[in-house]
This record gives sequence, C-alpha cells and structure tokens, in this order.
Amino acid sequence: MGEPGTALRAGLAAVCVVVLAALQLPAAIGADSPSRLREQARALQAQNGALGSKAQAAWLSSVSLGTRIEHTRAALVSLRARTRSISLRRAEAERNLRSTRHTLAVSERNLADRLRVLYEQGDTDPMAVLVGASSIDEAINGLENLHRIAGQDRTVIERAKAARARLIDATRRLAAQEAQARQAEEATAASVAALEAARRERAAMLTSFRATRSSNSAKISKLESRARALFAAQTRLPSAQQGGPATGGQTITVTATGYSLRGRTATGVAVAYGIVAVDPNVIPFGSRMTVPGYGEGVAADTGGAVVGARVDLWFPTRAEALACGTRTVTITLH
Repeated sequence: MGEPGTALRAGLAAVCVVVLAALQLPAAIGADSPSRLREQARALQAQNGALGSKAQAAWLSSVSLGTRIEHTRAALVSLRARTRSISLRRAEAERNLRSTRHTLAVSERNLADRLRVLYEQGDTDPMAVLVGASSIDEAINGLENLHRIAGQDRTVIERAKAARARLIDATRRLAAQEAQARQAEEATAASVAALEAARRERAAMLTSFRATRSSNSAKISKLESRARALFAAQTRLPSAQQGGPATGGQTITVTATGYSLRGRTATGVAVAYGIVAVDPNVIPFGSRMTVPGYGEGVAADTGGAVVGARVDLWFPTRAEALACGTRTVTITLH
C-alpha cells in the first residue's frame, strides 16, 4: 500500500483537474443551469395552457356574440319596417286631416253664401214665404226648401267637424307611436353596434392570445435547446484517473437516491439536472453515464453518505428527489 500522504496528494490532484476543467465551462452555466432553464420552459408551458383556456373562452364568447348580433339585427329590421308603416299611416292621416279641414272650410263658406243670398232676397222668414206664396203647395215647398238647405249645410259641417276631431286624435296617436318606434329602433341599433364592438374585442384578444402562445412556444424551444447544450457542456468534464475505478463502457449496479441541494458541486460545477454524486474511488469525476429512469448524467459531485456503489441523482425540487426514493439500478458508463 502507498503512504497516506501520497494518496492524499493524488486525490487532490484529481480534484484540481476537475475544478480547472469546470472553470473553463461557459459562465452562463452558473447563471442559467439546465434545471433553471427547464423550470422557465415549464412556466411558459403552464402559461400557454392558461392562455389556451382563455382563448377557448374568448372564442365561445365570440360565437355567442355572433348569434346575438344576428338576432338583434333581425329585430332591428322588424322595428324599421314597423316605423315605416306607422310613418305612412301618420302621413295618410295628415293628408285626410288637411282634406277634411278643406271640406269644412268650403261648407262653411257655402253656408255663409246661401244665408247672404237668402237675406238679400228676403226669403229667410217662413211667414214671408207663406204670405208670398200663391198656393198652399208653393208655401209648403218654400218652407221645405228652407229647412232642407239649412239641414244639409249643418250635416256637412257636423260630419266634417267630427272627422276633423277623429283625424287630429289619430295623427297625434300615430305621431307618439312613431316616436316610440324610432326610440326602440335607435336603442336596438346601439345594441348592434355595442355587440359588434364586443366581438371585435374578442377577436383582438384571440389574436393576442395566439401571438403570445406562439412567442412562448418559440421561447420554450430555445430554453430547452439551451438546457440541452448546457447539460452537454457539463458532460464534457474530463475523467480523473483513480486507482481501480470502473471505466467507460462498463455497467455497474448501484444504489440510487435523489437529492436537491442548491449551489455548487464538490467539483465546483453549478448543480443542475444530470449532476450525479458518486464515490470517486468507484466512479471517476467527469464520467458520463446513463441512469435508467433518470437519463444522462455526469459524475461531478460527492458526499459523506455516497460511499461505494452508491449514486445520488440531482433533482430541481425536493418533491422530485423524494419521489425518486432509494432503488437499485444498473448504470452504464460512457
């Protein structure tokens, strides 16, 4: 066996080789470890999931708004037709009212003209008619003519006045109905405009959600690519030769557990997914390996409890480390 001082110096030399190699890695490894990049990617994926739900809700709202717009437009068409009908009826009533007023004015003028003629001829007094008649028949006819003429004029005037009153009432009522119909028409048109504005807003939201999801997808791809590149850089650590350890191409059965400590490893490399703590007397620092159920890893850490055929696999969260548990696996060294 060699002297203890010699073995210690050899071990320190091996560690120095690994530390120097780690210092040559990109500075971004410490700031952006693969695990942190993957966490950012998962956060963006969660955001995309939420955006997908919001986009679905916005689309359903847009469809509902489209249906409401169609129904409201149909109601607006019906209201406009009703307003036109009332307007036509009101215009007809106004024409009839003007005609009735003209008829009443003509009848009143005719009556005045007849009365003036009768007074001028002196035949307005029934007694004068009786005295001036040459026979009873002539007297009766004269009296009947007086009553008939007066009655006809009164009938025409009374009918014209009654028609005027009815037409005035109808005109006022139709004017009120037309005003109400126009108010309803304007309110419905405003509803259509508001619904269309809301649907345009939903369309803009959909466009924004899709643009954000597309941008997030591109960022996720870049983050994952960067994480793979950083992990690959970490796996390029050189192997430090130790006496009698396992070598590349071999398989070894080990007890695997999980850990999630933060900071830097025993070799100075920032912790990240794929960092494996080993006993360097069994697996040299810098050895790359494939761990069933975990994936690719690199021997870059150690610990007081990692002795012999044991490995600790790094996870970004304590829950994932606990879920790993303790299990026996056969790893392959590269």
